[in-house]
Amino acid sequence: MQEEIQEIQKIYAMIAEFFVNYSFQLIGAVIILLVGLFIANRVARAVERLLARKNVDITLRRFLGSCTKIAIMIGVAVICLNKIGISVTPFLAAIGAISLGAGLAVQGLLSNYGAGFNIILTRPFVIGDTISVCGVTGVVKDIRLAYTVLSDEDEVTITIPNRHIIGEIIHNSRSSKLAETTVGVAYGSDPQQVIDVILSVLQQQGEPVSRNPQVGIDNFGDSSLDFGVRFWVPTEQFHQQRFAINNSIYRALEQAGIQIPFPQREVRLLNSATGETVTGETDVQ
Repeated sequence: MQEEIQEIQKIYAMIAEFFVNYSFQLIGAVIILLVGLFIANRVARAVERLLARKNVDITLRRFLGSCTKIAIMIGVAVICLNKIGISVTPFLAAIGAISLGAGLAVQGLLSNYGAGFNIILTRPFVIGDTISVCGVTGVVKDIRLAYTVLSDEDEVTITIPNRHIIGEIIHNSRSSKLAETTVGVAYGSDPQQVIDVILSVLQQQGEPVSRNPQVGIDNFGDSSLDFGVRFWVPTEQFHQQRFAINNSIYRALEQAGIQIPFPQREVRLLNSATGETVTGETDVQ
């Protein structure tokens, strides 16, 4: 029991001696840390504002602002440790050894960070673009070093690790998405009239001027002349506007007197008594 008390007294004496010798240095280190944090935040915001005036992409602005803040805080931490008499050299050596082992253990995570750094520098897409990658499509909401966040029309958040993006084929359609449909009309219809009717519907829907819709004969079907229709709609309203445009096309063709036929089949019946062939047509419904 006496030995334990002596050990506690020694520890207490060491702590008291530390505070006596480094009390002012400790207070100074805390003040330096707070001032350094304040300066780091201000400088990071100033960097982002400067880059914004230069029309630099928002993702790259955030990344460079964060790097600036981290660099300043590392310098402040070194000053604070030296202020209270702690040498940073052994820490740097230990951090190097730990980093080597940790790097082998978290290769997947590090590959995500490396891929994220590549995305930020090369910028194959930016926030607000519509991309298709790894079998999913959505609007880019955020780009982090480890992952990229997409969102679709159903407000589903899709998180993709960046290592699955780099090296893959990326489809980037900016803020819109291509919708395609086929409209079949009777062979007796005037093709130019059909095209004009469909284009008028698409123009009434406010299609982007830079991406004009396309309408033309796509296929010669068995009972109909099939027109292919390609138009762009905002990604976040893709299905909503696609359904509305399809409905408007149907109504416009109906008002113009353009018939959308049922599939037809020719049926031949052989009369076994007379040997005559009876031919007729039927609608397939």
